[in-house]
Formats: sequence, structure tokens, C-alpha cells
Amino acid sequence: MDVALLSRLQFAVTIGFHYIYPPLSIGLGVLLVVMEGLYLATKAPLYQQMAKFFVRIFGLTFAIGVATGIVMEFEFGTNWAAYSRFVGDVFGSALAAEGIFAFFLESGFLALLLFGWDKVGPRMHFVSAVLVCLGAHFSAIWIVVANSWMQTPAGYHLVTDAAGRPRAEITDFWALVFNPSSVDRLIHTVLGAWSAGAFFALSVAAYYLLKRRHEAFARATMTIALGLAAVASTGSLLTGDWSAKGVARNQPEKFAAMEGVMEASAPAALHILGWVDEANQRVVGIEIPGLLSWMVTGDANTPIPGVKSFPADDLPPLNLTFQAFHLMVAIGMALIGLSLTGLVLLPRGRLFRTRWLLWAFVFGVLGPQLGNQLGWMAAEVGRQPWIVYKLMRTADGLSPVVKAPAVLFSLVLFSLIYALLFALFLFLLDQKIAHGPLDDDLPADARHRA
Repeated sequence: MDVALLSRLQFAVTIGFHYIYPPLSIGLGVLLVVMEGLYLATKAPLYQQMAKFFVRIFGLTFAIGVATGIVMEFEFGTNWAAYSRFVGDVFGSALAAEGIFAFFLESGFLALLLFGWDKVGPRMHFVSAVLVCLGAHFSAIWIVVANSWMQTPAGYHLVTDAAGRPRAEITDFWALVFNPSSVDRLIHTVLGAWSAGAFFALSVAAYYLLKRRHEAFARATMTIALGLAAVASTGSLLTGDWSAKGVARNQPEKFAAMEGVMEASAPAALHILGWVDEANQRVVGIEIPGLLSWMVTGDANTPIPGVKSFPADDLPPLNLTFQAFHLMVAIGMALIGLSLTGLVLLPRGRLFRTRWLLWAFVFGVLGPQLGNQLGWMAAEVGRQPWIVYKLMRTADGLSPVVKAPAVLFSLVLFSLIYALLFALFLFLLDQKIAHGPLDDDLPADARHRA
């Protein structure tokens, strides 16, 4: 097999598995801040019990997220040495900032968050929750900045090393940080993470209500998480529109592939669903004429560059990019519908008695995870054949000494290890949910009344 394809597949497997956990940690971090804040404001023991329950799940996701994230750092050097040399100056600053401003902040206060309940006061423990939550968000900022620079490079110039090889060197750090796609992509990514945490909590709460267990805990959890889910899911629709318009401006080949725009230059229809016939460069499916042009430019008659206006060797895989993007949008719309339906039925407790909707929330935990993975796939596959857009092709970023058999062997091993690690995660998660919130999680003076 081709070493480039194997190396890309290996990175996709490792980052795809890793990306299950950071969004969940970010979303749960927001919920923990809300729960501990409500406990400080009301002194209601139930809110502390909720915070203690979800802190244990946060700790589990954080641990596996850190362990799986380390692997990718090594892959930059083993599989992608030429790429690492090219972007070292750029990525070095962004990843150093992530370590200094995010990882140390998050990990430094995590011990206090996990084990400090009886060792510090409620206010200090609330501060630890806030700082851990901020650390998780700061980590997202710097990772998204680095990845967005690969999509829309800015604030750099090219220099040549002693061997005559080009590399990117920073000329303006803040231009790098605020490159043309970073802000839109960051907000959209963070809202996707909030959805992951919110729908996880909704899934747990809905399960308890269906089983008639911990019902007071489940109702309070569902009320809090439903508000975050509604904000995150509807906000994702708005920021997704901003991000797509940015792609249309800055990466027109990717936009054409995502939306299935084929004609070289013509008013573009919005495809609701379809299948891309790559050989004949056409889309078979349901479309609304002119709507895409109107959404992008405000005029249904404005032409948009399509696939046929670009060289064939500058185009990404068309059908994969199209399907990943459209499935992400479909999942996002379903999450909006689910969260808004829950809000409508929340008054007078109708939500807690609507079994079909509770079952939908139980399985709704999968929605944000699938949406986040598909969004990443659309962004990264849609950037091909560039590893750094218009600066370095993916095939040129490979390590010259790494051969296909070695990559294949390590890919098989990683897949087996990650399968075992995921099974362990599900087992521990199931145990924590099965045990549920504990009476010991209540404040000491409330345990005797429980």
C-alpha cells in the first residue's frame, strides 16, 4: 500500500479516537461550573451531589484524552518529518502556548477539583472548576489556531535552510493567531464541544428517569443540560454558516466539494442530500435552485466557482467531502430539533413524562460525537491535496525514511490498543453511571436528611 495513504489513515485513526474526549471534557467543564455556581448561590445539596458525580466522569475523560493526545505529537516526527520541519516555527509557538496557558492551568487545578472537596472551601473549589474549564477552552484555542493556519496561512514568510529546503517562519504572531479562519472555526468547535457535554448529561438523566432512579437528580441535571444543549446546537447553526462563508472566500475548492457545486461558474443550488458522481462531475439528489448563491452572497443569481473551474489535481475527494459535510449538517439540525422540543415540554414537567423523547435523549449522546467527527473529516479531507493550503502538498510532508510496512504495522497495533482502551472507557463509564450519584456526595449535614 501507499505510504502516504497509510500515514494519513494512521493519523486519522489516532486523532479521531482522541477527539472523542476533549469535546466531552470541555462541555462537562461548563456544566461543572454551572452546577458548583448554583450550589454556592442556593446551598442546595443536590447541586453539589451533581457536581461530584460529573467530576468523576470528567476525570476519566481527561485522563484518556491526555494519553491519546500524546501519540499524535510523536507522529509529527515519525511520519511527517518534512511537514514538521516546514511548520516548526509556526506550530512550535502555538503548541508552546497551549502547554503554558492551557495544559498546565487545567492539569494544575484538576487535582483540587477531583480531590479537594473536603480540603478547601466551596468558593475555592468553585474557582478550581472555573480554572479547569478555562484551561480546557484555552487548549482548544491553540489547537484550533494551529490547525486553522494550515487551512488559511497568514503572518509568515518562506525562508530556505542550508539544504535549500523551504520552511515557514512567523513574521506576525497575531496575524497567525487571527488568521482568516481561526475565529469562526474556534467558536464552531467550542459550541460542538458544549453540545457533546450537554447531550451526555441529558443522556444520563434521561436514562435515570426511564428507570425511575435518582429522579430528583435527573430532573435537575436535565434542566441545566437542556439549556446548554439549546444554546450550543442553535449557536452551531449560526457559526456553521459563518464558517462556510469563510470557506467559500478562502478555500473555494473545498467549498465546491462540500456543497456539490459542479459548474465552473453559475448560480448554485443548495443540495439537501445527494450522491456525487465523481467520474461525470455531477450530483444526483434533491436540490433547491439558487439557494446556495443566496446564502453565500445574498443574491440567488450570483455565480459561484464550481469543481470544473479548478485543476483536477487541486481537488479533494468529492463524494467523501460532500457526504461528511451534509451528514454533519443533518445531525446538527436533528440536535436543534431535539433540544428545542425538550425546552417546549419542560414547563410543568411534561418532558420528564414523555418516554419517546427521553429515549431520544438517551441515544442523542451519539449525535454531537458523530457531528464533531464528521465536521473534522469535512475540514481535513476537503483541504486535500494540501497539508498546508497552497504551500505544501500532503505527499511532500512525509518522512522520507519511513516505509509502508512499518506504518501498516503500527496502524494495526494502534487500532488494537485503542479498541481495548475504548472498551475500558465504556466499562468504567458504565460502572459510574450504574452506581449513580452517591449519598456520600451530599454535604455532611445533608446526608442525615437524605
